[in-house]
Amino acid sequence: MGGGAEAEAGDEVVDDELKQKRLLWGVALAWAPWIPTMIGLGYAFVGINNSKATGLAAVAGGFAEMYVLVGLATTLICEVSAMVLLFRAFSRGHGVRSAFSVLSICMSGLMILLFGLSLWMFRYMRRHAF
Repeated sequence: MGGGAEAEAGDEVVDDELKQKRLLWGVALAWAPWIPTMIGLGYAFVGINNSKATGLAAVAGGFAEMYVLVGLATTLICEVSAMVLLFRAFSRGHGVRSAFSVLSICMSGLMILLFGLSLWMFRYMRRHAF
């Protein structure tokens, strides 16, 4: 009649599959903005080496280029969405899944921190020309 242990086992399988999909989407959203970040930082360091520039102004060019490639709003939306999905993907029986979720959440938090620092830096540099 379908009301006992069989129904509970079926619900657990569906719940586990849903959490696995959330994990995969969350990981993809959490790590995707890091690719242009690395490209932008690479360009910044190449530019520093070629022009012998130092200081904050030299690194700001790489971050500006990075955020032009990805887009500020897209980065923020991706990271917040990733954190929501990853928080919902936690499960007690899957230690590796939870550890990878925590790592991805930390990386998303770091990207949001860099996002905020970049916005502050651009606003500060506009007001205070060196």
